[in-house]
Amino acid sequence: MKKIGFIGMGIMGLPMAVNLVKKSKQEVVGFDVVEEKKNIFKENGGIPVDNTDEITNACDIIFLCLPTNDLVKSTIQKIISSGRKGTIIVDLSSTAPNVIREMYPVAEEAGIKLLDSPVSGGEVGAIEGTLAIMCGGDKEVFQEVQPLLHCMGANVTYMGSTGCGSVAKLANNMIVGCNLASVGEALAFAVKAGLDPQVLFDAIKDGFAGSAVFSTKAPKIISRNYEASARVAVHQKDLKNAVLLANELGVEIPMSEMVLDYMNELEADGRINEDHCAVARIYEKRMGVEIKSSAE
Repeated sequence: MKKIGFIGMGIMGLPMAVNLVKKSKQEVVGFDVVEEKKNIFKENGGIPVDNTDEITNACDIIFLCLPTNDLVKSTIQKIISSGRKGTIIVDLSSTAPNVIREMYPVAEEAGIKLLDSPVSGGEVGAIEGTLAIMCGGDKEVFQEVQPLLHCMGANVTYMGSTGCGSVAKLANNMIVGCNLASVGEALAFAVKAGLDPQVLFDAIKDGFAGSAVFSTKAPKIISRNYEASARVAVHQKDLKNAVLLANELGVEIPMSEMVLDYMNELEADGRINEDHCAVARIYEKRMGVEIKSSAE
């Protein structure tokens, strides 16, 4: 039986790692820089370790769920440097396609397989094991790890060659970002026009305006709960990656660029670690309103 490792147990990574432990019925070794995360992992049957060396030097299948391109790249390089041929790296992070496509041939030359497998579904999906997982890389590698991916996701899809999973995630987050902005804009507009946003939400959530984003994020906005289940910082990174790829392709993505501008503004306002639905704050600022129920 192949030894499984998991590096990066944050908001998304920890529940994913826990589901992997519970559903795979296999030993999973995990690392995170936050001690509390390792303790929770241990309480749920995982095996926490003190450093990544214990994973990179010993595990056959290594899952990554890391917040930045640089951290993903350096971790992949470290795994390659371990010299363990046959190791499979499954990157669950939202990594830029160019980083994945840069590292894929380097890993392949070292006898290591790299699969880009970013996820969508937020913290709730990670906890419930219902994530959408979009995979790029060698199909036979995908097929080998597919049962493990199903421990974390309900919809696991092979998208194509290396980088295709990462491109799919960018498209996903372009849609989510624009949806978040439209929700914030509409709620702020309605408040400015005299409506109670809670009454509006209840009235239209099951109509054509309804969506997973609307159902999940509008209540957070209305209750002023910006505790992150998906941070502005991570979504901002994805939109920056989308803009870079769009420039390479010679195309324009004006709606996504607008949302990125709003997230850059949130960063300037010191709100980079709030939930990404905080884009609603930009519309509040522009319209001079606060989105909250008058019943509060």
